[in-house]
Amino acid sequence: MAALTFKKTNYYSSIIINKVDKEFAEIIELIKQSRATAIKAVNTELINLYWNVGAYLDKQLANANWGEKTVDELASFIQKNHPELKGFNRRGLYRMKQFYEIYSSSSFVSSSRTQIQMPDNQYNTIVSSPRTQLGDEDKFVSAVRTQIETQDIRESILAKLSWTHHRTIFSRCKTDEERQFYLMF
Repeated sequence: MAALTFKKTNYYSSIIINKVDKEFAEIIELIKQSRATAIKAVNTELINLYWNVGAYLDKQLANANWGEKTVDELASFIQKNHPELKGFNRRGLYRMKQFYEIYSSSSFVSSSRTQIQMPDNQYNTIVSSPRTQLGDEDKFVSAVRTQIETQDIRESILAKLSWTHHRTIFSRCKTDEERQFYLMF
């Protein structure tokens, strides 16, 4: 009889353990979903940042405000003063410029952006946060920030792909039609 009671206890404890395992698995699933959402949000912000850095570089170089050496100096400045910022070396900066150049002239991306974005949200000016004490360097950086016009592409199809996918697409595809295919599928 004791053995029978023992088996019943094991049976009930296994039901409880299975129920606890299921509840724990649900928590693990919530964690995984939140991580995936966070990764998508970070990717969207990075793509938007890379677009705007590329646009700024393109504008500065096209208007002859900057020469090729200035991009090298910018990369060195970032590396020296902000070594925690990865991907902003010379090659990375030129990839951002290439990203902007390729997609900004694409009729497909332009039309998608126009359809997806809210008109009043399309262009923003970066405004620095208020500070009580500004040093000379901070005043200069703040003044420069307010002069940079940015374009918000967070809701465009471009923000749905990772930077690695974009790099692969614009390095291997030679036509807008090829790029369009890989952006859509």
